[in-house]
Amino acid sequence: MSEAGKKLTGRARGGAARQAKLTPEQRSENARKAALAKKEMASLPEATHAGEVVLGGTSIQCYVTASGDRVISGRALQDALRLVDEDAPPSGKKPGDRVARLLSNKRLITLFLNGKDVDHFAPVKCRYQGNQINGYRAEALADICEGMLEARRRGLLTGDRQKIVADQCEVMIRGFARVGIVALVDEATGYQKDREKDALAKILEAYVAKELQPWVKTFDAEYYENMFRLRGLEYPPENPNFRPQYFGKLTNDIVYRRLAPGVLSALKEENSKAERKGKLHQHLTAGFGRQNLTKHLGKVVALMQVSENWPDFMQKLNKVVPRYGDTIEMDLDEGDR
Repeated sequence: MSEAGKKLTGRARGGAARQAKLTPEQRSENARKAALAKKEMASLPEATHAGEVVLGGTSIQCYVTASGDRVISGRALQDALRLVDEDAPPSGKKPGDRVARLLSNKRLITLFLNGKDVDHFAPVKCRYQGNQINGYRAEALADICEGMLEARRRGLLTGDRQKIVADQCEVMIRGFARVGIVALVDEATGYQKDREKDALAKILEAYVAKELQPWVKTFDAEYYENMFRLRGLEYPPENPNFRPQYFGKLTNDIVYRRLAPGVLSALKEENSKAERKGKLHQHLTAGFGRQNLTKHLGKVVALMQVSENWPDFMQKLNKVVPRYGDTIEMDLDEGDR
């Protein structure tokens, strides 16, 4: 059957229908734009190598061009830095490049540059297997990390989001340092020719995952939603981050006092020694400790869901998971009411 006689389906059919509705002038303009786009694509540097580095659970797509430039995708860079999606502005247009906005921050830009030319952070375009890659020089990630940490040291960060980004930068800088020294030793000894292809990536991922483990979200929205409901409080609160101060004492009782004998006091002691105070669960061991915490929280949330109010929940909890050192009481203790 000739091409003309073939029956179009799917996207091809829709494309043909749209083309049929266009005027000759519109079809000519579309063809001109397509030719320009094809010409621009052909002019971009070609990436000869591609791969990905897994960093703390984030897959960072990376490329090397024929001229030896290392490039990481813009989206991957945003994810690695824990930059969040933003709502579209009132104009209805899409939010701009979050990395570009971070790099243009007047309070931080001099720290990012640190003597470098502003073009060092310019977006980079290349092509790989017919696709256009929009990204940044790989070195920019390390430079941003160093700038954010210096900004934190000087007290220049504003808002919780910048502080989260700085914490993530600290994690990555530590990972880079370990991979860097390993790479230097391998090059000096000639071992880089014999090591596995992804050996350095595995070292980086293992270390960063360990560093990030204490900051993995453990008490999720479901836990707090039920806490609010059982305590007779409106949920969600006007401020999404609001938690009544006494929730901490309640959590100590319904969670940590029931994990194992002496766990609560031991975690408090560890937290008091820490240079940066955190949440108690961040001091649990990554394996056994956190696994048991997760199991216990599953029981707690399940009991919350089938309870009418706080006294009802506490009665069920005391029967199923009593405090260590307590005898199982059929009636509520006064402190549980």
